[in-house]
Amino acid sequence: KFYSLSRYTKCFLFFNFFVGITLFGFFYTTKQLVLLMTPRPCHAKTNVMFLKTHKTASSTVLNILFRFTEKHNLTIALPADQRFHLGYPERFNTSFVEKLQNKMQNYNIMGNHLRFNPSEVHKVMAGDTFYFSILRNPIFLLESSYVYYKNMVPAFNRSKDVNEYLASPLKYYREEDYKKNIYAKNIMWFDFGYDNNAEDNKNYTQEVLKDIEQNFHLILIADYFDESMILLKHTLCWDLDDVIYFKLNSRSNDTVQTLTAESRERIKTWCSLDWNLYLHFNQSFWRRIEETIGLEELEKEVNHLRMRQKELMETCLLGQEAVVKTRIKDKTFLPFQSGDANILGYNIRPDLSNKTLKNCQKIITPELQYMSYLYSRQHPHKKRKPLHRALPWNSSLEKTQVPRQN
Repeated sequence: KFYSLSRYTKCFLFFNFFVGITLFGFFYTTKQLVLLMTPRPCHAKTNVMFLKTHKTASSTVLNILFRFTEKHNLTIALPADQRFHLGYPERFNTSFVEKLQNKMQNYNIMGNHLRFNPSEVHKVMAGDTFYFSILRNPIFLLESSYVYYKNMVPAFNRSKDVNEYLASPLKYYREEDYKKNIYAKNIMWFDFGYDNNAEDNKNYTQEVLKDIEQNFHLILIADYFDESMILLKHTLCWDLDDVIYFKLNSRSNDTVQTLTAESRERIKTWCSLDWNLYLHFNQSFWRRIEETIGLEELEKEVNHLRMRQKELMETCLLGQEAVVKTRIKDKTFLPFQSGDANILGYNIRPDLSNKTLKNCQKIITPELQYMSYLYSRQHPHKKRKPLHRALPWNSSLEKTQVPRQN
């Protein structure tokens, strides 16, 4: 029958056939391109290990992790018995963690102070755990450490102020006081599990930097804290409110000692291992942002974070700012005080609904109090941590909501 059709009709049929094939190919290709261009939905990571370095805004990060743990009813690796840290300054081993009733179970979250020991940490964390940490410019870190640990560290205690210490650190830093002086030299290097008194040999330094890159998926920078929170949010696929924060364990400005130009330069030499560590991961931090978010989008999201933070401060806080220790009204929320630092805290507005009040209280709760609460919640059969005051939202109802144990 086809051969009996007129030439005109045959041409018409062939034309429509080829047009149909072309359109099919076009729409199929377009569909494939759309599928390729559409971002895959991400799922929030709930297995997370945070190496909590010292004097790097890490207490603020830990509060974020504590709140996330509660929000998703996760398990968290907490210090065993009456401890408040995971064996620090000893290298971490599993005996430092309070065991769950199901002893074969891994934890979802880990974040209290420890000295990193990857083989032991891996034993208590899931195989797909996300590892991250945070660094700070060693110039500002050493000054902060000096004030905070002034009465604990012999090298600091023997000197009048931070500039006198840095003028001749070997005069005060004695090898026989090695373990007591860890905060006085290359403390970040030590926290990552390495020798803070090691010689700054280029080959050795590069080897350690590669080692850290292999052990950690992300290193944040405290000097760009808001930018770090946006990068963390993207990387973990968390919500904005998951990384909203109020500064914790920060001190009043009148306790900050002014470093001379000479002291700033001496820190780069005295803490050269930390300086190399910071320079290396500061570069990788910004490279990661450019590759994943872009500077323009980063600026938008940082502004959004700050607006949300301001909104929460207006909702939660009397005076919308941190206050010195003597002005904290509810001593339940008094942060731990150390050295010559005056650690700031917050006052909550009294006119809040129960739900809002509880959420506001959690975002201002100091590290020790929050950790103690989570411990009693997760290990109700164990003796409580030795804190003088129970948190006001530590109700009997909440104590029965034991985290899920998979």
